[in-house]
Amino acid sequence: MFEQILYPSPIETAITRIESLIGDRKNQLSHRSMALLLLQKDPSLRSQLKQELNFAEIERIIAETEAAISESLTFAIAKSRHQLAMEIEQDVTIHPHQQRAPKHEWLHQLTIHPVTGIPILVLVLYFGVYQFVGVFGGGILVDGIEGFFESQINPLVNTVIATIFPWEMIQDLFANDYGIITLGIRYAVAIVLPIVTTFFLMFSLLEDSGYLPRISLLLDRLFKTIGLSGRSIIPLVLGLGCGTMATLVTRTLESKRERIIATLLLALTIPCSAQLGVILGLLSQEPTALFVWGMVMVTIFLGIGFLAGKIVSGEASCFYMEIPPLRVPSLNAILTKTYVRLKWYFWEILPLFIFASVLIWVGKLTGLFDFIVRGLEPIMLWLGLPKEAAPTFLYGFFRRDYGAAGMFDLHSSGILAGQQLVVAAVTLTLFIPCIAQLQFMFKERGLKNTIAIASFVIFFAFSLGYLLNQLLTIMELSF
Repeated sequence: MFEQILYPSPIETAITRIESLIGDRKNQLSHRSMALLLLQKDPSLRSQLKQELNFAEIERIIAETEAAISESLTFAIAKSRHQLAMEIEQDVTIHPHQQRAPKHEWLHQLTIHPVTGIPILVLVLYFGVYQFVGVFGGGILVDGIEGFFESQINPLVNTVIATIFPWEMIQDLFANDYGIITLGIRYAVAIVLPIVTTFFLMFSLLEDSGYLPRISLLLDRLFKTIGLSGRSIIPLVLGLGCGTMATLVTRTLESKRERIIATLLLALTIPCSAQLGVILGLLSQEPTALFVWGMVMVTIFLGIGFLAGKIVSGEASCFYMEIPPLRVPSLNAILTKTYVRLKWYFWEILPLFIFASVLIWVGKLTGLFDFIVRGLEPIMLWLGLPKEAAPTFLYGFFRRDYGAAGMFDLHSSGILAGQQLVVAAVTLTLFIPCIAQLQFMFKERGLKNTIAIASFVIFFAFSLGYLLNQLLTIMELSF
């Protein structure tokens, strides 16, 4: 049963007087409702009853009531109804005691405030990416497993393959310098696997703790200057794992403009985990070299992003994202996520490494690769690099991590060091993405945008490599 609304006394008196004028006339509405509508000068009801009622008397009642109320009758009636609704809401609503802020709210504020959030992010990148992925994964683990392959596995494989196949052409397919086992599987297991494992462990830790979305909040304002929103941090961070996967994830971004800019930055400035780990492992012994590489990459990321944000047409995207609570990461969840991603990634790249070894074998057998490598050698010399670096860029087209692993071999053999190593690291990072990422770029962005991005990336990478070599020569920095 509904409670009847009691209006101010002048309105209640007017309702009673109008009800007496309505008399016994039947209507779908009650007499009280009709009286209220007439007081509010409802045009539909007025036209309906105008011929039946003494409207002169009703108009006089309305005028007297308006004189007794300091506000309009419509507003006074609505206010009385709202007041009753508030009272009912108060009666049926349970108000719990005021809860304290979540126990991790102070930590949340620390992670998203620029003054404290930026230093926290720097610490996370230093210990999580540089020390754990670069030094431990790309240095200690890779050195140990790579050394085992070089001293034990490869000599054994060369001997067994030479015994089974007397033909040198077949031997080169499986063993020797560019064989499926001695190069393809060695790169995948000894160089890529340790780096990818440490990266996915760290990525799963940051994800399960709830810190990744907070990085999005922290960097949203900065990303706005390069035509992106904080949401773009997800594909960009994923690009540190696999550029192919990250290119696919750009489809989650809000606008076509943002998707194009993110794809360009992924193709140009974001190294995959294996490439990043190898570069960090190589340059970590020389802090100056690592600093130069890092500053160049950050400057290019911001500069190209800023220019792309001005050139690429379209409206800026809005940023909205659900922020999960911060929590202590679950070891089981971290290990499970790492295992699933690692299984997918490893079985994804192992066939590609084998396929790349076969292509190299075919290319060397037909002389095609030698022709391409000879064409790249003058460019290497123009960059100030040894001509032996040419195959590294060619192989890097098949897999970015393949090229990075080739750079690791050149450094291990003493061919690539000092200033040349820095120039090679910058140029190879900027160089055209691998063929798998190009395929996804074509699928997601179309042929026109893919050709435009790839052409720009090739030209920009070699041009900047040349300028960097000249600048370092003039500055006479020692590495």
